[in-house]
Amino acid sequence: MDIIVCLKQIVDLKQIRIKKETGEPVLEGLPLVFGDMDINALEEAVKIKEKSGGKVIALAMGSAKLKDTIKAALARGADEAVILIDPLFDAAGSQGKAAILAKAIKKIGKYDLILMGEGSTDNYSGQLGARLSQILGLPALSYTVQIEMAANSVKVTRNMEDCMEVAEAPLPAIIGVTSEINKPRIPSLMQILKASKKNLTEWKAADIGLSAAELGEKETVMLSNLAPPEQRKQVLFEGKTDDNIEKLIDSLMKEGVWGR
Repeated sequence: MDIIVCLKQIVDLKQIRIKKETGEPVLEGLPLVFGDMDINALEEAVKIKEKSGGKVIALAMGSAKLKDTIKAALARGADEAVILIDPLFDAAGSQGKAAILAKAIKKIGKYDLILMGEGSTDNYSGQLGARLSQILGLPALSYTVQIEMAANSVKVTRNMEDCMEVAEAPLPAIIGVTSEINKPRIPSLMQILKASKKNLTEWKAADIGLSAAELGEKETVMLSNLAPPEQRKQVLFEGKTDDNIEKLIDSLMKEGVWGR
């Protein structure tokens, strides 16, 4: 069972600071990591490999620092990695990124399953699985919380919020997983040390036969990213708890944030 896991390099959201003067997030100098659900996808791929054999290939696109970030995926159980680094990729939107990954997947060639997080931790557009499905002509299963492998098919349980749905598809297939699917293991020191010795391949646009025209136009342009302004009322309630509850409710009603 050969599995490709698509990973997205993002800044560590836990370390973002906000400029007090402008409300803008400070992203410069932050460490780069893979999204939480991408790690869930990688963990699930490793679990499937442990049961069925085969190999896990980590496929990631990002900046030059990806050469260091990808070691985390190799330490977590990926057998080898392919990283896509090219200035041409930087301006790609969801459609362009899907085209890039599809080209890389076709070049990798042999695979039975493609796993990825249902959405990225930073933008969470949730478009990649569907776009890859269209380009590669493969069935796509989203919102997956459980995977059962068969010889030539895969059965998944999907969390549809109001119900659980069981779906089945022939292999190869694309599966988007949620954080409910597993609890990723922490790699051991030995796994971390062995990560640097695993096979790592770097491809640019020319290596996968991709032209700028195939990326299309970027669908989303970020004009600004500001935190909403805050104004603290600094209202202090003293005395008995019951009295304070009534006072708090009255204050919230006057502010228009509470209604009876």
